[in-house]
Amino acid sequence: MKQGFLAEFKTFVLRGNVVDLAVAVVMGTAFNKIVSSLVETVIMPAVSMLFGIVDLSSWAFEADGISIRYGIFLQSIVDFILIALAIFVAIKVMNRLKHRQENEPETLPPPPEDIQLLREIRDILNKRPDSDFS
Repeated sequence: MKQGFLAEFKTFVLRGNVVDLAVAVVMGTAFNKIVSSLVETVIMPAVSMLFGIVDLSSWAFEADGISIRYGIFLQSIVDFILIALAIFVAIKVMNRLKHRQENEPETLPPPPEDIQLLREIRDILNKRPDSDFS
């Protein structure tokens, strides 16, 4: 019974979809770090320079000792929009490259030497006036 379970588990784990999903999760995590860094270190400083907004997260409304820090929420919305835009552009570029690659004609390898020789013999025989090969 144990052997059946292990064999079934091995089949499940090594199934293409599970492995593909694991790779996608790892790649997604790594890509998230790249995009987050892009937003925090490149895009947000540029937005700050253009609009004079240094840090939205510091915005707050304070009254009677209560602080409503709506700036953190606004910063999260801006981060989400910028990350979504970066992912959209990256996927669009990847799809364009994939589409170009699919449209490129495949270059076939030259046929083996014996096939080339047979074709040459056929062509020579076809050129003969008494040929019945044409």
